[in-house]
Amino acid sequence: MRYAIIGFGNIGRALAQAFSRKSIEVSVATTRDPESFAAEAAAIGPWVIAKTLADAVKADVIFLAVRFEAHPEVAKTLPTWQGKTIVDVTNAYGVPPEELGGQPSSAFVAKAFYGASVVKGFNHLGAAVLAQDPAVHGGRRAVFLASDDDAAAAQIGTLAENLGFSPIKLGALSEGGLLVQARGKSWGHLIFKDLVKFD
Repeated sequence: MRYAIIGFGNIGRALAQAFSRKSIEVSVATTRDPESFAAEAAAIGPWVIAKTLADAVKADVIFLAVRFEAHPEVAKTLPTWQGKTIVDVTNAYGVPPEELGGQPSSAFVAKAFYGASVVKGFNHLGAAVLAQDPAVHGGRRAVFLASDDDAAAAQIGTLAENLGFSPIKLGALSEGGLLVQARGKSWGHLIFKDLVKFD
C-alpha cells in the first residue's frame, strides 16, 4: 500500500510527522517543484519523500491537505481516481453553502475526484495538536472518520490505528460526517475537539 500527502503546509507536515513517527513511508507533494521542499521533508525523517504531484497521485491512499479552494486543481491531475482512497483533510470554512450546491463539503470534493472512495478525516485537529504523538496519558488521541464507503472507512481506520490514533467512525458524509465539516462560517460541532480514548 502506497501513501501520499498532497499539500505541505502546517497540516501536511503534521501528517508527515505522524507517518515518520511510525516508520511508514509517505510521499509528499505540492504543485511546486519537489526540490523546493525536499530538505524540509527530509528533516522530518527518511520515510518522508518529496515527489512531484504527478508521481504522488500514483499512491493508493492520498491525503488531501490543501486549501479547500485548491482541490479542483489537484483533481485534474488524473482523468479518473478509480481504485484510490482520498482522505479529505480540507475545511471549507467561509465557503458559502450555495457554492457547494447545499452539499456537505466532502460530497462536493468526492464529485471532483471521480471514481475515488472519499473519507473525511484528520481535519478536526489543529496542526499543532495533530503533529503531537497521539499516545496521551495511556490513551490514544481520537480521529473522526466519515465516509459513504464502509470499506474505505475501515481501511483508513486501520491506518489511523497504525499511526497511533484511535479512529471513531461517524457514519456517512451527510450524517455524522456533518459534525466534522464546516458550513459557511460555522464549524462542525466536533472540529477542534481534542479527545483521547482509553481502551
